[in-house]
Amino acid sequence: MSKPSATPQNSLAAQIYAQLKADIFDFRLLPGDKFSEGDIAARMKVSRTPVRQALFWLQHDGYVDVHFRSGWQVRNFDFKFFEDLYEVRVMMETAAIERIVADGLQDRLQTLRSAWCVSTRKQLTDPAAVAALDEAFHSQLVEAVGNREMARIHHDVTERIRIVRRLDFTKPPRIKATYREHATIIDALLADDAVDAQTRIRAHIAQSQEEVRQITLYMMQAARERFSVRAER
Repeated sequence: MSKPSATPQNSLAAQIYAQLKADIFDFRLLPGDKFSEGDIAARMKVSRTPVRQALFWLQHDGYVDVHFRSGWQVRNFDFKFFEDLYEVRVMMETAAIERIVADGLQDRLQTLRSAWCVSTRKQLTDPAAVAALDEAFHSQLVEAVGNREMARIHHDVTERIRIVRRLDFTKPPRIKATYREHATIIDALLADDAVDAQTRIRAHIAQSQEEVRQITLYMMQAARERFSVRAER
């Protein structure tokens, strides 16, 4: 969802939106946590107006709910929601692979090949950098088809699952596995083997999905335990 920033008030609302979203992504605000506009305004030392705008944006994007009389609440974590989005993503990326091979569009993959088909010495190790590079891999795969609406929808799905997907690279073995898996997908595409590339990308996404599910459950539990310890002091 685009965030207008023509006025200082809207710019402040965008900053609050980004901060609250980061708090949700990093489990500083846990699923089910309740709060008021006044709570956020006091914590961030701002008025309620930009806070309210930021919360409406977060509600639109599916991160919070508003309840009459009881204020705002971080939306409960819905793994079925993310599983549905992952399924959509698989369908779009396998369809993109079919088109790339059928239409001979492999020349559009050279940037991906340069980034992923590299020696271990040249592989990135920073989790945030690898997460961004991984997102670019899947986005550019779809963009290679040349269908702008398909790319736009894929971008929207990517944005919605980013809250969990970025966790896949908190473990070094997953970074190495991602380099290896992406390289084999690219090799299959360059060999005109759409079926092999589709099989590999399904397995790659399924493994990533399972990893982030387990990490998300662990992080949520750890965050709740930290909160309980603080509450008891």
